[in-house]
Amino acid sequence: MKIGLVYVKGALPGFEDFGNLPTDIVKSNGLIKESNALKASEELDAIIIPGGSLLESNSVSTDLANEITKMAHDGKPVIGICSGFQLLANETDVGRKSPCPIIKKGLGLLDVNFSPLISNDRINAVISDNNNSFFTKNISSSDFITGFHCHTYGKIEIIDENDDNSSKDENTIKNNFGAKPLHYSKIKRMNYGDTDSSILSGVSNDDGNVIGTMIHGILDENPIIVDNILDYIGANYIELDDIFKANEKLKKFIKSELAIDTGITTKNINRCNEFKKIIISSINNKITNSKDINFYNLDSFNKEIPPTLMIGSTGSDSGKTFIVSGITGALTKKGLNVAVLKVGPDVRDIEPSLYLTKNKMEDYSSIKIGHIGWMDIEETLKRLKNSNYDFVIIEGVMSVFTGILNEKIPYSGAEIAVSSNIPILMVSGVNKGGIESAAVDLVSHTNKLKEMGVNVNGILLNKVYDENIFNNVSRFIATETGLSEEDILYLPKIKMDIRSTTPEVEIKLEEFSKYALKTVESYLDLEKIVKMAAIPGFKGYLSFDDIKKFF
Repeated sequence: MKIGLVYVKGALPGFEDFGNLPTDIVKSNGLIKESNALKASEELDAIIIPGGSLLESNSVSTDLANEITKMAHDGKPVIGICSGFQLLANETDVGRKSPCPIIKKGLGLLDVNFSPLISNDRINAVISDNNNSFFTKNISSSDFITGFHCHTYGKIEIIDENDDNSSKDENTIKNNFGAKPLHYSKIKRMNYGDTDSSILSGVSNDDGNVIGTMIHGILDENPIIVDNILDYIGANYIELDDIFKANEKLKKFIKSELAIDTGITTKNINRCNEFKKIIISSINNKITNSKDINFYNLDSFNKEIPPTLMIGSTGSDSGKTFIVSGITGALTKKGLNVAVLKVGPDVRDIEPSLYLTKNKMEDYSSIKIGHIGWMDIEETLKRLKNSNYDFVIIEGVMSVFTGILNEKIPYSGAEIAVSSNIPILMVSGVNKGGIESAAVDLVSHTNKLKEMGVNVNGILLNKVYDENIFNNVSRFIATETGLSEEDILYLPKIKMDIRSTTPEVEIKLEEFSKYALKTVESYLDLEKIVKMAAIPGFKGYLSFDDIKKFF
């Protein structure tokens, strides 16, 4: 038995485990990787299309589209998740914040259209009463399916085949597979606001073999669905063992390469250990006054909470996601296993990093602030201690102080940093008020953080357009904050297509990640960055009364 996993630019093949089912990589030419000659439709018993930016990246070739369509016509399971679901649909309007729709055509295997709807919740979903697909066999309408959303274009409209106004091109009419509701997700937030809604999040075709779902982790968290797939393709016990062995091999291949089709290998043990030694030396130097001096060595590297650094900023549009992605990719090239977390619920921001690393979206990837997010920082650190990560980067949310005077505790990045002794690299984009204004803003933020007990170990001005002005303000920043001038860094202004490189609007993962990695490697000293990190430890949150003393 063979189950394919689509592996093309813009896909997220490591974002989840897909129930440990995939056995074979399917490339953009529609062929199985191992053979590079056999067509997917002839070799595979099922195919899974992962999330990512498949439509935005235009990475699904005619050959691959034909193979997927052939499998659907043959009655084989075709399962699309998030962006993979959108590929199976008629069309998706990716025109968020655009004055007019921007339509991306799908394969028309599911008779639905998509339009913007943002959701980043961990969710419970219920099964539709009117669907008889194999996918939800033995699951009652009173049972919950669990997983998470991570999408920008999640509003699903089932097209009525009798509606003369519905938009169908010739390809859609030819396929005409229909669409039936499969499941509905209960969500608490939508489009950046609180809600209490139930939204359509999955459909099947009329025959039930083509499945589209917006729920990531649906195969990992719901074993009954995995059993249903295996039962549907007729896998026996011997074949099950072969499937899982092949899956282990597939995962090793996926993790061996940075991003997709870059040719950049990541598993160089010698290179990795050398960089770990740099981190260990830095950590041990920071605990010279501790009774545990020099406890940290290669043998104990993965027995403690990994060294952690937060990328905070003076406000939105500072370039945190770009910087985090570039640093994450560069450290992964060095052989480190890097965890990337997000303060608050918007885990879409760490997708470019996960595209580079092929790591999973963990159930602690979103650090809870107030009532939003997935897991509180105390529990997150416990989980990290038992992980196999070497280094942790936390992307902040908006300004580090945004929300700090809300009576909900914690409600800002600064409070998370204070609670767990997490050092910060402070960032400001200079594109709005200029380099000079950014410098003043950074000094103010840095000194207030230091007053609150946060170690700000570096400052980075992003989108710098004049190096001479930067050199002048770096001296000012160093004088006013007490940092060394060597710890005042910059990245230049990079020319990119705004629409396709804005995570909360529209993004081509492979393009955004490529620019981020190249820029960071060209302008930042990675040794300097990792030496800014420290071993975190939860000590408790500031009370609201304590916070007010600083303002």
